[in-house]
Amino acid sequence: MHLLKRFSNSILFLIKSLLYLGSFFILFGLLGIENRQVRVLSRTSVIMTVMFFMALMFFTGIYGGLDVGRRHRKSIVQGMELSIFFSEIFTYAVFLIMNVNEANGLLFRLWSFGYFLLALLINAVFVFLMTSLATGFYNSVEPPVKALIIISSTEDGNRVKAIVQSFRHRFSSAEAVRYDRDDIHTKIRDAGIVFFYDVPQGERADLVNYCYKHMINVSLNPDISDIVEMTAEERMMGDMPFLFHYAGKMTFEQRIVKRLSDITLSALILLITSPLFLIAAVMIKTEDGGRVFFRQKRATIRGRVFEILKFRTMKENVENISALKDDDRITRSGKLLRKYRIDELPQLINIIKGEMSLVGPRPEMLENVSEYESEMPEFRYRLRMKAGLTGLAQVMGRYNTSSRDKLVLDLLYIERFSILLDIKILFQTFLVLFNAEDSTEGF
Repeated sequence: MHLLKRFSNSILFLIKSLLYLGSFFILFGLLGIENRQVRVLSRTSVIMTVMFFMALMFFTGIYGGLDVGRRHRKSIVQGMELSIFFSEIFTYAVFLIMNVNEANGLLFRLWSFGYFLLALLINAVFVFLMTSLATGFYNSVEPPVKALIIISSTEDGNRVKAIVQSFRHRFSSAEAVRYDRDDIHTKIRDAGIVFFYDVPQGERADLVNYCYKHMINVSLNPDISDIVEMTAEERMMGDMPFLFHYAGKMTFEQRIVKRLSDITLSALILLITSPLFLIAAVMIKTEDGGRVFFRQKRATIRGRVFEILKFRTMKENVENISALKDDDRITRSGKLLRKYRIDELPQLINIIKGEMSLVGPRPEMLENVSEYESEMPEFRYRLRMKAGLTGLAQVMGRYNTSSRDKLVLDLLYIERFSILLDIKILFQTFLVLFNAEDSTEGF
């Protein structure tokens, strides 16, 4: 076992290589049965190969790749399945384009579509088996360590402890303690990793230094100052290192590209999902005969108020507060619409009107804004960017993620904004559909 642990990184690299190469040969092998240009060295096979591995690099960058030990096994499997799936889609599209030539009468058709579907199916099973092998191997050679959670309130401690304990393969036990305990240093030395959550800056800095001195692994839940440091640029002033943070806004070019992308993609998604609009309307009307759409005032950039548009999922004339799990105000059809995020689709109209963006901080109910700002004045910083249909907080968090943690995720998005990040978040939104059980709870 010691020998396996010593070479664990090499073994995991080998499994990853076999996964990528195996997926490649399954796709090319099946397409090559009816297409000689795929199974021999040709312009078609070379371009398809380049496309497959370029797409694979792009999508594993988005979905995390085979990063065992860092995420739950379920998340790794889902991410790898989507990475391989999209890579196959793009490669097959190139294959179809390359087959539009004089030899085929310049006709576009779905060549070897049956074999392509078979490749998707076989690769789905293959990816599941290989990711299971990788996670199983990692868990066998990397024993879990003892975790210490340093907090400032018991409520936070219970919540963080539950999350840490859900990673049973990483942590053998988890204990939550206040930062001002007399025996805090003893607790730290006895731990394999220390988590810090909402600890005052001064005290946290001292304890982090103590962990560093004793070579204890550290995990920090960031606050505003951390976000500034994380998004800063390293620069030298003479022989002195500095971190520069530019409190800038989107450039003119970025605003133009983002707006054009919002309009184009929203119109396309509206066209594709139009049958769902009809189905949802029939479901809502059939159940209670009430209104199909629900309008509610929300806050967006610079505090501007607009009316968000959604499919109605609650009974009419009920209290206007955020929904909770098993909320009896939610209708039967509403539960289904919420589960698969179908109730959010009418917001595409808000996006086309310019009131929202596809990606951005979630537009919050006006009733909640004042409450959150009284508890966290920093909450207003979310209004530095136009509200979005999806965003970092939506794909990384859950509906019942704390307001503080959603604020941190929204600010990370605002400070790290780029068009590439928007593309990444849009693709990550597919993963949300695989975790529909968390869809019915409110912020």
